[in-house]
Amino acid sequence: MLGFSPEMVPKRGQAVDVVKVYGPGGPLGPIKEAAGQFTKETGIKVEVTAGPEEKWIDQAKQDADIIYGGSDYMLTDFMHDHPELLDEKNRTELYARSAGILVRKGNPKSIQSLEDLTKKGVKIVDVNGAGQLGLWEDLAGRKGLIPGISRNIDISVRSSAEAIDLWKANSKLDAWITYESWHYRLVDVTDLVQLPEEDKLYRGTPISITSKSDNKKKAKQFIDYLKTEESHQVFQKWGWK
Repeated sequence: MLGFSPEMVPKRGQAVDVVKVYGPGGPLGPIKEAAGQFTKETGIKVEVTAGPEEKWIDQAKQDADIIYGGSDYMLTDFMHDHPELLDEKNRTELYARSAGILVRKGNPKSIQSLEDLTKKGVKIVDVNGAGQLGLWEDLAGRKGLIPGISRNIDISVRSSAEAIDLWKANSKLDAWITYESWHYRLVDVTDLVQLPEEDKLYRGTPISITSKSDNKKKAKQFIDYLKTEESHQVFQKWGWK
């Protein structure tokens, strides 16, 4: 086992507290996979609930042990909105992920760069929130492409869940500037256009133990596990750096 002593593993028949984790859908893949590995190694169950905040916040206020964010500003906003739930000193940084461009399978519009997103007839879906606030603007601004990309944004939504529903329902949407990691969740309906390293923009993945958790020791064990090289490899598989 990585970093765990035998006495930390519950004995057969011993009651096991569940570590309850909440956060947005973006980092769900690697966190859930790492949680499964952690449970196998320690016997401690981890329950991960993910999606738009409004779908889980009421329950999280009652029983959350851990909250994670899809970017640093996202968890900071959460702390501002729910100061009773999170404490800044319990915050930990995990791994960074890069922005890229998701396109239709086969890339029918031959989109290879940010510049291609300014071409006439390209329709872009934008997520104005969910860790992606200002993401396209930061990328485009460095290359003088804000006007061209702005006029090709066909629709703007608040969450990745909304963007995914639109992407699947409306085949006329050609591109989505988002995290590369979303491609690994949508591999059946997207191709990924990776940006050159000099054009890439990275954002973090913060995680925090809640102030009200009665399970802080096991919650810290899980966060410590997420910082191991074994967990890092899981995150890399899902598109993190």
